[in-house]
Amino acid sequence: MPSGPLRGTIRVPGDKSISHRSIMLGALAVGETRVTGLLEGEDVLSTAAAMRAMGASVERIGEGEWSVHGVGVGALLQPEAPLDMGNSGTSTRLLMGLVSSHAIETRFFGDASLSKRPMGRVIEPLSQMGAAFEAAEGDRLPLTVRGANPAVPITYRLPVASAQVKSAVLLAGLNTPGVTTVIEPVPTRDHSERMLRGFGAELEVEIDSEGVRTIRLRGEAELKPQTIEVPGDPSSAAFFIVAALIVPGSELTISNVGLNPTRAGIVEVLRQMGGDITELNPREVGGEPVADLLVRHSALMGIEVDPAIAPSMIDEFPALFVAAALAEGTTVTTGLEELRVKESDRISAMAAALTLAGARVAETEDGLTIHGTGGEALAGTGQAGGAVVTHLDHRIAMSMAIAGLASKAGVEVDDTRPIATSFPVFEALLEEVSG
Repeated sequence: MPSGPLRGTIRVPGDKSISHRSIMLGALAVGETRVTGLLEGEDVLSTAAAMRAMGASVERIGEGEWSVHGVGVGALLQPEAPLDMGNSGTSTRLLMGLVSSHAIETRFFGDASLSKRPMGRVIEPLSQMGAAFEAAEGDRLPLTVRGANPAVPITYRLPVASAQVKSAVLLAGLNTPGVTTVIEPVPTRDHSERMLRGFGAELEVEIDSEGVRTIRLRGEAELKPQTIEVPGDPSSAAFFIVAALIVPGSELTISNVGLNPTRAGIVEVLRQMGGDITELNPREVGGEPVADLLVRHSALMGIEVDPAIAPSMIDEFPALFVAAALAEGTTVTTGLEELRVKESDRISAMAAALTLAGARVAETEDGLTIHGTGGEALAGTGQAGGAVVTHLDHRIAMSMAIAGLASKAGVEVDDTRPIATSFPVFEALLEEVSG
């Protein structure tokens, strides 16, 4: 669907990571937590349903506005039925941590895509804390957690950079006597630390000269209810940033975007490629840095992306690959093994999708090498015939919809339904700005 320039001002939905955590921590605080700007995608609604099943009152008051009455740390109830996690890996891994230190037994199940995703990396530390697990083959869903009470505080060094594993251990630590410690050799998104502190948990972070972070949380915490305004999700904003950079004549403002440094790597990388992205009205909301972004069409140059920045933009690589396909010269990405175990194998899925749309892409073990068109529109899938295979992965569907805006014949995507898991209004917003 080639289109005209993207113009105007939009607001993307609330940050997914912060939305999940605001409901979970609100459900553990005694009293009422009010949340505005909550992302109302299916993944976050899975978290809301789970917390409701464990005794919290979680109610929608209006668009993006929710009220959570918590039960208190240690007071979660055993759910009467298994918890349906839908497609949400975040809900599953974080909630496994949360229930691991409560004296309840909880069964988790999910859709076909989530049931393929390994949970072993979370099971390992939580087992050390005393929780017991019964999982399907390969540590996959459906699985049952029998929480330990009291759980045992541990010191856990993360073998792979994973915000979900870190958060699962910290959430288990909330109801564990003593100090739970997570050592993080490579920094990952720190929403859990910021929000735990905001809710009143005793948490300290120490960073040594090598950049290794040691996070200590004192257990048996008493959380206090908060008023939370969720900033716009940088992962959702990324698609519109890339679209405005690659479609000639575009000038788009995206308001209220969360620019947490552990998440906003995509903005830095696109600027290194020559992207014109200006931060307007920078401010801090609920401990998180936020700004409005003004993005103008730019002539992008291929670069070698520093693998050290990967954890701060791991979900944005599909969008970056599209920008690279339209840049001048070659873009090389490495150190992206993690992308092979996301909702789909995002390295090979994006290689196949971009090739079908007319881009020149070579796949390596841990990334893609992309030879850009120098700003020339991609051919699109019209001539090639056949639709891009999204593997039910929302980010591949959205990335290729963006690629279609900068193509001659448009790009056909096999299924756009998965977009609802993270960005239900994506297509409507896209139509609004490229009309």
